[in-house]
Amino acid sequence: MSTAEATGQPGISMQRSKNPFDWIAAGWRDLLAAPTVTLAYGLLFFATSWVIVGVLVFVGAQGVLLPAIAGWLLVGPLLAIGLYHTAQRLAVGKRVSLVAAVHIKASSLQQLGFAGALLMVLLLLWIRAAAIIYALFFGLGSFPGATEFLSSLFLTWNGIVMLIIGALVGGLFAALGFAISAFSIPMLLSRDVDIFTAMARSTVTVWNNAGIMIVWGAIIVVLSLAGMVAGFLGMIIVFPLLGYATWHAYAAFFGDDPATKGA
Repeated sequence: MSTAEATGQPGISMQRSKNPFDWIAAGWRDLLAAPTVTLAYGLLFFATSWVIVGVLVFVGAQGVLLPAIAGWLLVGPLLAIGLYHTAQRLAVGKRVSLVAAVHIKASSLQQLGFAGALLMVLLLLWIRAAAIIYALFFGLGSFPGATEFLSSLFLTWNGIVMLIIGALVGGLFAALGFAISAFSIPMLLSRDVDIFTAMARSTVTVWNNAGIMIVWGAIIVVLSLAGMVAGFLGMIIVFPLLGYATWHAYAAFFGDDPATKGA
């Protein structure tokens, strides 16, 4: 099923449920309906994650490895564009394929490029902040090694305080990244809007539905952590699942008809 995997069941997204667990359930159905697209995007995220780890180790930046991996999730919504498009097509019974997944209308490409640039800037700021926090507590010396670093991190007051401050700062970056990207990337695929309008509408929607979005954010964090613990292997499934589910979250709040919005 590499060129035309399956047709979806019309109306899945159009139920517009605002229960995050319904989004996951709908995402799971999409995952099973489009195995080739799912596997391709899962492997892409897996390989890219290990490239990032390899580069950081090569340049001796292991001290920011954890925040860099966490920050990598900030740009995940951009990598998942093809997954959104696939879920969009499945929702109205259209056939899906890798070719269809990456076929993005020209009017969206420029704005998606801007979105990518903004998310990358946010990621780099996060990593820089993490590097500064690390230097404040552990100095500018070479990385002491994973075992010694983890011992210092969890078994000393210096490390514990750094963890607390790092978590607070990282949480602010994560909250901002989540707010501006939760709905903006899917919106750029389905509506002719600019990136700033999309990010603003995403932020307002997250703010006005804080309870629901806190649950959704917690689900993303828990599933992502579960997917990362075995060397990112779990992300081969988790990343596509969250990508599909994100489209259903977007459809629940904005009610786009995929049949007439660029699918």
